[in-house]
Amino acid sequence: MKSNCYIVCLLFLLGGCVLPETKKEHILSYHFEAPAKIWEETLPLGNGRLGMMPNGGIEKESVVLNEISLWSGGKQDADNPYAYRFLYNIRRRLFEGRNAAAQELMYTTFVCKGEGSGRGNGANVPYGSFQLLGNLILNYTYLRQEHDSVTAYRRELNLTNATANVSFRKGATQYNREVFTSFAGDVGVIHLSADTDNALNFSIGFNGRERYEVPTHGRDLMMRGQLNNGTDGKGMRYAARVRVVLPQGGTLSASDSAVSVQNASEAILLVSMATNYFGQDEESQALSLLEASEGKDIQTLREEHIAAYNKLFGRVGLNLGTTEKDELPIDRRLDAFQKDKNDPGLAALYFQFGRYLLISSTRPGLLPPNLQGLWARTTRTPWNGDYHLNINLQMNLWPAEVTHLSELHLPLIEWTKQQVASGEQTAKVYYNARGWVTHILGNPWEFTAPGEHPSWGATNTSAAWLCEHLFTHYLYTQDKEYLKDVYPVMKGAALFFVDMLVEDPRSLYLVTAPTTSPENAYLFNDTLVHVCAGSTMDNQIVRELFTNTVEAASILGVDTAFANELAAKRARLMPTTIGEDGRIMEWLEPFVEAEPHHRHVSHLYGLYPGNEISVENTPALAEAARKSLEARGDKSTGWSMAWKINFWARLHDGEHAYKLLCDLLTPAIPYGEIKYNGEGGGTYPNLFCSHPPFQIDGNFGACAGIAEMLLQCSSGKIELLPAIPSAWRDGSFYGLKVYGGGEVSAAWKDGRLTEMSLHAPKAYIYRIKISENAVQIDIKMNGKPVSLPIINGILTVDMHEGDELLLNYA
Repeated sequence: MKSNCYIVCLLFLLGGCVLPETKKEHILSYHFEAPAKIWEETLPLGNGRLGMMPNGGIEKESVVLNEISLWSGGKQDADNPYAYRFLYNIRRRLFEGRNAAAQELMYTTFVCKGEGSGRGNGANVPYGSFQLLGNLILNYTYLRQEHDSVTAYRRELNLTNATANVSFRKGATQYNREVFTSFAGDVGVIHLSADTDNALNFSIGFNGRERYEVPTHGRDLMMRGQLNNGTDGKGMRYAARVRVVLPQGGTLSASDSAVSVQNASEAILLVSMATNYFGQDEESQALSLLEASEGKDIQTLREEHIAAYNKLFGRVGLNLGTTEKDELPIDRRLDAFQKDKNDPGLAALYFQFGRYLLISSTRPGLLPPNLQGLWARTTRTPWNGDYHLNINLQMNLWPAEVTHLSELHLPLIEWTKQQVASGEQTAKVYYNARGWVTHILGNPWEFTAPGEHPSWGATNTSAAWLCEHLFTHYLYTQDKEYLKDVYPVMKGAALFFVDMLVEDPRSLYLVTAPTTSPENAYLFNDTLVHVCAGSTMDNQIVRELFTNTVEAASILGVDTAFANELAAKRARLMPTTIGEDGRIMEWLEPFVEAEPHHRHVSHLYGLYPGNEISVENTPALAEAARKSLEARGDKSTGWSMAWKINFWARLHDGEHAYKLLCDLLTPAIPYGEIKYNGEGGGTYPNLFCSHPPFQIDGNFGACAGIAEMLLQCSSGKIELLPAIPSAWRDGSFYGLKVYGGGEVSAAWKDGRLTEMSLHAPKAYIYRIKISENAVQIDIKMNGKPVSLPIINGILTVDMHEGDELLLNYA
């Protein structure tokens, strides 16, 4: 039945499209059989505000403590008031073909004022750095088992319940530890128990790195401090407080800087942390949160936490099959995967780990996840643990909508709105332009100026890229009130480019000048040059911004004249162009690449996350994108390999996407230094992504990439299994989302779709692409068989709020 229009019969389930083989009760977890030797073996816990990483030590346990807003630095005026006077000459040199001279002038004139990010070491300059709050240290004493050996040691991260657990025997005594950062009580909880009376004996203390003190207050252990703001030293204040509860007896005592427990069999440690970033008194907040949880027993604390967490985590399931390797310790499992790829459950675990990390590292009303989520072990976090805006922050939120975590997009959206006022000043000072702009660097202090070095700091399309997230959230939610709220932000970003775009007299195209193709360079008369007049990525992003702003204006019924102006400007941008070598040109001129295997693949923005390039609509560009990827190579930094998973998925090449996922799961050696060439890129033992060092965007990018292999909607059509690899022969998923907010579930066998269901949370017209191999499809709408036409391979369904659609494939 392969006519252009044919009728299909439908089946459907009342009350929810739950595929039984996916919905089975299954505990997602990974484990080790020894305490952590390095930080990248510790277990990450977080509730969107607090982070804890216990190492599971037997005699001495260290728990790294983080709070997402704990930043040094402070607000500053980093805009260089003299920059604009040099803009004309920079552009003139570029248009005269004197690119190196333009770059030289930029390096001395078109940078931020002051020290900028401190070249990635900004802890003690006004830019600041995300920092470790401190370490909670537990020293255990085994009075009667001092010389007994330890057996049956297991250290586990449970993704289903967001808990870390340690169990072992020492002598005749069983010891158990449970740690979680409560999604209900907003405190850390450490539960210690022993099955022998009086066998728990330990002391607790804090240590930090700088600018702190550790007093006791009654029997509470405290830590308080103030970070450097880079000027007068009076930066952000922070506080932490630990209270010990002994449900079954024991003795509690306090010294000047430690608390001790003797002769107990059970103890609950409540750990509270706070900063004054949002204006509250940090010590009062830490105390009030602690007191709110103190009267609850461990079962209540645990149940409330799991229930709150699973409102998010439990929305999506993925089953790719199981093998005996599911039971291996994770470090051994990663090693085994390099020799034998028959471990489909590892990909499903890694996907859900990405969702777990996003849930754990942000929440509405707080900050978005930074380069390390909300986990850091030092006061000088790599690259300041900031918000890099030439892909990294954006990649952090790629899984938000498709993996059913839409509300976790909101912190990024609110942070973007917060940058506008500063960005308006930057636009005026540097470009004499209206609207707002930001460059590569971002922090909680509204830094929007160019970076201190134009080779990477001159990128000026970051605000436009952020606005893609604003509009994407609307596409998934269809919330017009929300769109009204963010439209001025989109309009302001578009207005900047209305003023900033300048005609290149050589081509007559409008270009962004000066700019870069992020962090990449080309050879110009044997000179290494980064700065250019326009880049392919800039054009793709600006074209997308103008298109989305025009569509938003139309939806809201506003700004017709402005929309027409944007459409006219858009028509004067150079289209994405295929070079003589068959690849997509990265710059607007055929420059020679200085680093052919560079980690950034910015000129393919239009393939992903954009939708300008597609196999179906622009096959020539898609083929050129394929050639570009082949030339770029697979091996790279962790996050770059994650990005490439998404590229290959968009090209409907599931085997190559899977190959990149396998590369990303290569065990990484903990390098002590930053690497850019792909050496060390992969996955650390605790599944953190290795740049190296640890950078969380790779986790999020790969999570989005796996979803992209299973489900796509960027073309406006729902595509099921567009890039399924042969390694995932059988499987199912539930809860992934598409434009309009629809919740999709599917199952397949032998690589062929067997059923698909769609729940409509609100009225929307869905277009579902039907495979050419489908012989017969039975459909039900709200449990009743219906007949619907399929025209040119597309099933169009006008669904009402609450409707449920099920397609069974014969």
